[in-house]
Amino acid sequence: MILRHLFSPPNNTRLTHLCGPMDEHLRTIEVALQVKIAHRHEQFKVDGTKANAKRGMEMLQALYEMAARPIDTATIQLMLAGDPDMNDADSPGLKTKRSDLKPRTLNQANYLDHIASHDITFGIGPAGTGKTYLAVAMAVDALQRSAVQRIVLTRPAVEAGERLGYLPGDLAQKIDPYLRPLYDALYDLMGFEQVQKAFERQTIEVAPLAFMRGRTLNTAFVILDEAQNTTPEQMKMFLTRIGFGSKAVITGDVSQIDLPKTQLSGLIDAERVLKRVDGIAICRLTSADVVRHPLVARIVDAYDAPGRSRADSQHALISDPQDTAVRARARKKSP
Repeated sequence: MILRHLFSPPNNTRLTHLCGPMDEHLRTIEVALQVKIAHRHEQFKVDGTKANAKRGMEMLQALYEMAARPIDTATIQLMLAGDPDMNDADSPGLKTKRSDLKPRTLNQANYLDHIASHDITFGIGPAGTGKTYLAVAMAVDALQRSAVQRIVLTRPAVEAGERLGYLPGDLAQKIDPYLRPLYDALYDLMGFEQVQKAFERQTIEVAPLAFMRGRTLNTAFVILDEAQNTTPEQMKMFLTRIGFGSKAVITGDVSQIDLPKTQLSGLIDAERVLKRVDGIAICRLTSADVVRHPLVARIVDAYDAPGRSRADSQHALISDPQDTAVRARARKKSP
């Protein structure tokens, strides 16, 4: 199907920003939607399947409206990652520094609705689906509206397949590498100075999961990140910390468990045990909800492909005719 559109009145500045340097933005849309875009001055033509051509033209119109100033590549990729059926009017307005913050997919919108309507919400899905970022945004919004008195962010201090060894410094400096993603989200949503003031007033607390034992968290918004690396005992301990007037969000990716092979993940166990408990919502996100670089969704799908296993990967590595060293080591280990 071929769609044509004439942008009128023509505005050369907007057209330049719409197309990007050397038509970079148009090429990005072409690759993502599998369409062909041709243009001459203010006349554009999109050739592709009916649905893709229609979405491509709608994107061009939306970009032209926002093209009073240059458009960065991240904006294009976020628009491509979003669900075309999403209605901005249905998106909750969150009180954060990011005025453009909104759910990009229906699953993300449902995730935010679950957090708003439930005291405990599980967000389970692959990297890049906004599980942690949206949870922190909801926490910041609740704090700004005085719906809670503080934010508590925690995660288990489990190494992601690496050996960090001895870390110098005080306790805060030792645990900082594990908690950096949470700090980054806070800085983006509140600004550095406001976050620092909140830490000084103790309205925001970031701590490893082990420090939660024995506490009761009232009127707080509590987020447990990287929950796939908890044990069932740790998960139960965390969930029983929740006090009056509090909300808890538990996020994790069950495809990235760094626990010993014999250890059951507390997130997997909790999803099974709590799936029928009233007041608890379990929201699953998929590669379709990834809002990072478009390649991330394809990478997630490739790793999650049916039939793929660690044994397959090892076999592929050993079978590589170029890798003689690996083949030699494999022969040595053979009985």
